[in-house]
Amino acid sequence: MFGEQLKAMRETLGMTQQQAARRWRVSQPYLSLVENNRRRVPARLARLLARDEPSVATALPLDVPMDADLPRLLGTLGYAGFAYLADPHEVTNPAGVLVAALRHSNVPARVTEALPWLLTRFADLDWDWLVNEAKRWNVQNRLGYLVSLAMDVARRRVDLAALSRLERVEQQLEDARLAKEDTLGRTLTESERRYLREHRPPVAVHWNLLTSLRADDLRYAV
Repeated sequence: MFGEQLKAMRETLGMTQQQAARRWRVSQPYLSLVENNRRRVPARLARLLARDEPSVATALPLDVPMDADLPRLLGTLGYAGFAYLADPHEVTNPAGVLVAALRHSNVPARVTEALPWLLTRFADLDWDWLVNEAKRWNVQNRLGYLVSLAMDVARRRVDLAALSRLERVEQQLEDARLAKEDTLGRTLTESERRYLREHRPPVAVHWNLLTSLRADDLRYAV
């Protein structure tokens, strides 16, 4: 996050520098220096701001909360399906939340359903970091399929900016697509695997994933 972004967000929230300084527990002169890019925006301040405006969460440190409560983190980021679990003290960078979900071998279906929403909701994810992390853990096929679902969501919303961004990410992942068969964070029996090989969507075949999840199944994303 840059100082001018902090200033724009403060003004969007309708706060003067003095009011924001009191709310965020910094001095007004220090806040002025930050807004004028004479001091870096500290992570603590970005986290405080993210409590007021979750979209700022993309400026938070890129940590991967592997042991955290993913439904609570998604609710805090604004996902309607988990809104009742939201905790403003646990705002986390959505890219980190996504990587944590991708890396788990067993992810609750309701969490998986939230991930395409995450990809369309946050326009300024650090996509390079996200793609590199997916490659690092060999989960780029999972991310590729989620991106394809998010593209369907963007088309239905007529969100052309999100669609354009996701198309670029899809191409990055296409170049790194793995040949191995994988699941979308589920442990399957052999009979389930046989069934899904015959009944999965064509895009799931393309990404070598055993899943039946479709955009129509995303209750809160579309």
